[in-house]
Amino acid sequence: MSTKTLLQALSRYKFRSDDEVLTALASLSDNVTTDAMTAALRVLHHAHLVDRIFAANLQRHTHDFKGSWQADPPSLDELSANMREIDAWYVEYIAGITNADLEERIDFTFTDGQHGRMSREEMLAHVITHSGYHRGEVGRLIPEIEATAMRDVFAGYLHEAEPERRQESELHQWRNRQPSAPEPAPLKSAAGN
Repeated sequence: MSTKTLLQALSRYKFRSDDEVLTALASLSDNVTTDAMTAALRVLHHAHLVDRIFAANLQRHTHDFKGSWQADPPSLDELSANMREIDAWYVEYIAGITNADLEERIDFTFTDGQHGRMSREEMLAHVITHSGYHRGEVGRLIPEIEATAMRDVFAGYLHEAEPERRQESELHQWRNRQPSAPEPAPLKSAAGN
């Protein structure tokens, strides 16, 4: 799998996972304390702002963000629309770039004024992993989200998006018909212990 193919799959996974957490929050909004919902929205808004900042960096555009945290998050409806829009942008952006584009290093300025330089593939990996961390944080802030059956798992996403992955390959079938090999002897340490 090429880096671009992996990033395409991961960006679609991010889009789906963000959508699931937003849908779960909407279904739970009447059953969650205001403080917990505000904290969850604040965390997701932070992740969204980082997505927007790095979208500008990827295109060598300047942005007006002075930070990536805001005390008062937008409403769930507004944040949901904005997150879905930027997630769709990332899916389209990755589909349209080349491997050479991915490897290109870009200079940019962090919101604290410090200089930064990352390749596009590093920026995209950051955006994808950063949002996953914060979706997990939302799950800790609102444990009821687990009851919505939300599954933020990349392996599960791949098999859902490509059901043919569930079909057993001929090689796997052949291996399953072979006698089991004996367990290897335990490894000895270099010190002889």
